[in-house]
Amino acid sequence: GLNNETVEKYIQLLEQAFVIFRLGSFSRNLRKELKKSKKIYFYDLGIRNVLISNFMELELRPNKGALWENFLISERMKYLAYNDNYGKRYFWRTHDQQEIDYIEERDGMLYAWEFKWNALIKKKIPKIFQREYPNSKMEIINQDNYLEFIGVY
Repeated sequence: GLNNETVEKYIQLLEQAFVIFRLGSFSRNLRKELKKSKKIYFYDLGIRNVLISNFMELELRPNKGALWENFLISERMKYLAYNDNYGKRYFWRTHDQQEIDYIEERDGMLYAWEFKWNALIKKKIPKIFQREYPNSKMEIINQDNYLEFIGVY
């Protein structure tokens, strides 16, 4: 029931307090790409859990994929900040719901990652992204290979 301006003020306040951060959508004018969307993530998943009053064990949670995505992106942001790497960061989605969870643009190169909690579920980078951005480096991140992505070797 809140108007957009009020919600925007709350979001800005939470960003300024380093509770949340936004990722903008990546677009190079492919007709089907979303151009002005944003996704919101929490720096601290404990605060997220308090706000939604959900403290269930991870295996019992229906939203573990969203938690996994939030965890990986927030830890990646921290890792990059600690290492003074401030390149551009995005997510990518088309109107027909094809998606890349996280993109970094550094030195004119795109690095794209798709996150999957369950390594047994095979996820592929969308073919339309591969076609439109053929020189991009793309990788699937799961529980078996996430430590390097977040800077823990």
